[in-house]
Amino acid sequence: MKLIEGGVTAATGFKANGLSSGIKRSGKLDLALIACDQPAVCAGVFTKNSIKAAPVVVSQQKLHRHQAQAILVNSGNANCFTGNFGLLYAQKSTELIAGLLNISADHVLVASTGIIGKPLPYKKIEKAASRLVQGLSKRGGALAAQAILTTDKKVKEIALQTKIGGRTVTIGACAKGSGMIQPNMATMLAFITTDAMIQPQALDLALHRAVEKTFNCISVDGCMSTNDMVSVLANGFVGHTPIAEPSKDYEIFCAALDFICLDLAHKIVKDAEGATKFIEITIEGAKDDEQAKAVGLAIANSNLVKCAAFGSDPNWGRVAAAVGSLGLHVSEKSLKIAFSSFKKPHIDIKVDLNLGRHRAVIYTADLSTEYVKINGRYN
Repeated sequence: MKLIEGGVTAATGFKANGLSSGIKRSGKLDLALIACDQPAVCAGVFTKNSIKAAPVVVSQQKLHRHQAQAILVNSGNANCFTGNFGLLYAQKSTELIAGLLNISADHVLVASTGIIGKPLPYKKIEKAASRLVQGLSKRGGALAAQAILTTDKKVKEIALQTKIGGRTVTIGACAKGSGMIQPNMATMLAFITTDAMIQPQALDLALHRAVEKTFNCISVDGCMSTNDMVSVLANGFVGHTPIAEPSKDYEIFCAALDFICLDLAHKIVKDAEGATKFIEITIEGAKDDEQAKAVGLAIANSNLVKCAAFGSDPNWGRVAAAVGSLGLHVSEKSLKIAFSSFKKPHIDIKVDLNLGRHRAVIYTADLSTEYVKINGRYN
């Protein structure tokens, strides 16, 4: 694998754009479009929250066809808890973009992020749509990556190339997320594009496996969002033999997809609201993978552990208490806890349960006074 410049438009056949439609009162970019020159194989993973935003409902329905050609994203408004009008506007947005691109509305996905409970200002999207489509370009990936942000401080992009079937395959991506971050997934959006040719079932499996090992292993504040979405579009422009599972080509593709997702997951945690520390929690000696992840998340979601990290206080008792809260059969003699320096921006916490041979790695951030200020005035 080789890292290259670019993001969601790095792969052949993809264009994007981002602009300000007026959804955000600040005037910052708030509307993005990612488009492909032809229908692409598509897979997606969405929030497990029972309160799902309108764009999540609409996009989930469309993904049953395993094809997509464009993704419309707005920031500044979640279009969640907005009733029938929310669903209507989400669907109308896909039809609007489809008409301008001269493609099927069934091939247009939609995503939103922002404040819950406020009506989506659809007329602003409608007014800006033509300009958004006309501005699509290979260079527009950076604008799209900026337009999907909310409280993020940094743009999150990555692109890489790898060899599959003797040909160079490119995967690019962008993401947003900095608060309300909890597995299954976080208040995050991630859009991945590739010119690889892959069978729908193989792509779906690869994405779900990647998300489980990356985006579902991060937590900033233990709060689950209503709008989460990770999607991947594979247009097959490279023209190699379609990737199927199981195969060597599939494993190469999965390794590249895992790298992309883990890089974006790390960037989300490092850009967490008010964060001053990046915390990597490694759990060893668990009886199974599920137990290892549960212990890691218990530590990651402990406000006491996170506050200790913020205060540079290596209080191992708070870690022990978080582990013990799960009711595991561990004792003072069997439980081993080790820290790196809490004064540095990257903190390693290692826990050995001595119950088995399984492990997990969870990523989180500290809980600062700035986090409280940001979320105390979010509206």
